[in-house]
Amino acid sequence: MAEAVAAGRATVPETPAGPAPGRPRHVPALAALVTLSALLYAASSLLRMRAFQASTYDLVIFDQALRSYSRFGAPVAMVKGVHNGFGPDFSVLGDHFSPILAVLAPLYWLHDGPETLLVAQAVLFALAAVPIWRYAARRFGPSSAHLVAGAYALSWPVAEALAFDFHEAAFVPLLSALLVERYDAGRRVQAAAAALALLMVKEDMGLLLVGFGLVLLARRGERRAGAGYAAAGLVAAWASSRVLISLFGGDNDYYWAYGSLGDDMAGAAVHVLTRPWILFGTLGSPPIKLLTMALLVLPLLLLPLRSPLVVAALPLLAERMLADRFANWWEPRYHYNAFIVAILVMAAVDGAYRLRGGRASAVLRRARPGAVLRRLPRRLRPHLPAAALLAGAAVTVPFFALGDLADPDLYRRDARDRAAAAAVAAVPDDALVETANNLGPALSARTRVLLWDREPRRAPWVVADIGRHTFPFKSLDEQRRRVDALVAEGYRPVFRQGGYIVLTRR
Repeated sequence: MAEAVAAGRATVPETPAGPAPGRPRHVPALAALVTLSALLYAASSLLRMRAFQASTYDLVIFDQALRSYSRFGAPVAMVKGVHNGFGPDFSVLGDHFSPILAVLAPLYWLHDGPETLLVAQAVLFALAAVPIWRYAARRFGPSSAHLVAGAYALSWPVAEALAFDFHEAAFVPLLSALLVERYDAGRRVQAAAAALALLMVKEDMGLLLVGFGLVLLARRGERRAGAGYAAAGLVAAWASSRVLISLFGGDNDYYWAYGSLGDDMAGAAVHVLTRPWILFGTLGSPPIKLLTMALLVLPLLLLPLRSPLVVAALPLLAERMLADRFANWWEPRYHYNAFIVAILVMAAVDGAYRLRGGRASAVLRRARPGAVLRRLPRRLRPHLPAAALLAGAAVTVPFFALGDLADPDLYRRDARDRAAAAAVAAVPDDALVETANNLGPALSARTRVLLWDREPRRAPWVVADIGRHTFPFKSLDEQRRRVDALVAEGYRPVFRQGGYIVLTRR
């Protein structure tokens, strides 16, 4: 069926019938792709940590929480609670409702350190290629599906997520791809299980279910299921963000980022209903929002816009692009775009499938590009859409985080890196230490880490950085003044090298 569509001889049904081709000869190739991707991802993250490019905010937060889980306790992240004013016993479930993190706790029995999270994240991201392959195989055949899986593996949202520590986003490409692929295969119970697991990832994952429900509402015969997904998503998002987070000691309004629309959800809804045109201004301010949205679809050749499946990603995208706080949300960097990357890749596959099987295909065959395509060997033509997606992803690699793997400096430590390693070594095991943002991951496995910030925490040990601006300070001068204040409080420097200072007040 897929080959006939690729040749332009069939119409496009809403969902291709039959299971994905599972020919045994394709399994080793897919396994190799997943394995190589996982190794590449893990190497990228671990090399960054070795070069002191990982950060206390957020890697140590998750490391402390998982260590607590592994010891059968609540997921307490002291570094998060103290810095944000919630107290040292703060549970990360009061920050984001992400109970699914507990499934990684047994890995800490094998290795107790943040490296475990980086490797687990690499594997989770890589495994999403499997349901994406199955979805693409139904439309283009198993050979082309390998190219699509490769396009996902090289996608820049995955690369940028890997470059920024560990986050619960690691679960989303796999689970969202399973949701779409299992439903597409007619396995409705398995799809519902994936949807339920998604709700355990983060409080806003209900929005993804709302989007998926809207996709189904537009299909004849699927409207009841669509209404169920949309309703379940709305209820789950409300319950997680308005009830469960506060139940675990968090602030329901901590992440309210829509002051230009209203002071709360009700006020924003009234404002939008009475003045809907303000949404367009918000979506384009600042302009980097437009750049991010363009980067999400341009490497995919705008094909997601041809598929109804793209609607599934829109609620999560709107959640970020309508915000006027937390600038990280709308930038191409960081991990936020990884929440929708699998949906967009699958929408691109569906968009290409529909495009080649419809009226546009006939127009293309009559046009000049169609004449060029007809000169290609017939056996290569069905692979062109998937090859184009892979090429689009490959073009972005040098401009995003995976491109850093070609930088020799990532593999060798310079003088400042050596100074960082020496500063970390100067802190004794089991100490309570305030540390500069980029040094916390190197200390988290053997000490109790707090973030070195503007507030006096009076920890026995402090590792400060006066050589380079670091979060959360506003300037390098402010960092230097903070060190002067520590000395005035009675702290004694015991190490000074490469801009790093280790102080103690035994």
